Amino acid sequence: MEKAELKKFRIAFGKKVRALRKNKGYSQEAFAHECELHRTYMGAVERGEPNISLDNIVKIAMALKIKPKELF
Repeated sequence: MEKAELKKFRIAFGKKVRALRKNKGYSQEAFAHECELHRTYMGAVERGEPNISLDNIVKIAMALKIKPKELF
């Protein structure tokens, strides 16, 4: 799979996280705190920049009170 194709998946994941975060009424900073992640990292996740780890996916899902699979 090409890097550009992988980037599309990261961007889609980030958009889903952003939509769910906003739906729950969190600011990006408050949500990052809830996830125990840095706010600049959460911004990067929402923009689809990093190759996010499974550990951080679980943290995000737990903060949203959803199952990790619901982020995909």
